[in-house]
Amino acid sequence: MRRANAIITSLIMILFLIHMIWGSLELAGMTPGGNSLFTKLSYLMVGLIVVHMLISLKLTWDTLRARKAAGVSYRKANRLFWVRRISGMALMVFIALHVVAFRGRQTAEGYRLQLFNGGRLAVQLLMVAALMVHLLTNIGPLKIALGIEDHKGLRVDILLTLSILLFLAATAFVIYYLRWQMV
Repeated sequence: MRRANAIITSLIMILFLIHMIWGSLELAGMTPGGNSLFTKLSYLMVGLIVVHMLISLKLTWDTLRARKAAGVSYRKANRLFWVRRISGMALMVFIALHVVAFRGRQTAEGYRLQLFNGGRLAVQLLMVAALMVHLLTNIGPLKIALGIEDHKGLRVDILLTLSILLFLAATAFVIYYLRWQMV
């Protein structure tokens, strides 16, 4: 089950990178919005995220049962375990709010979104932060589950790349917010 979850996670990351890059270009006004292929890929990604969440809940349940059977909790040793779970659950809330924030309607002029105010900007930036924590804490276990040899340089490269991309996504949200303020 962990291997299947790792493969699903890898697919989510690929779709997420596409979503983040294309969405950032849309938010910055560099590409038009309302692309139907992009929308379908986004819904596929949400479906895979739900499957990932269900598998993760099952694995968490198994871990908690094993901990109870052993009679020890190792709270300090399992801090990272709980950071992964809490950031994942926070991310689920922020993803739902992200979907709501970027719902719109097709008009004759194009795809029109709802007002993007300061509250929505704050939620999107919190989503980026939760995603960063979730990715940072889970990249090591993902590499192990996929059987990727642990080279410290590779981990640093992956984390640096993701950090830069997430910074660009956060910047795109801010640009989009400023564009709404100028209208």
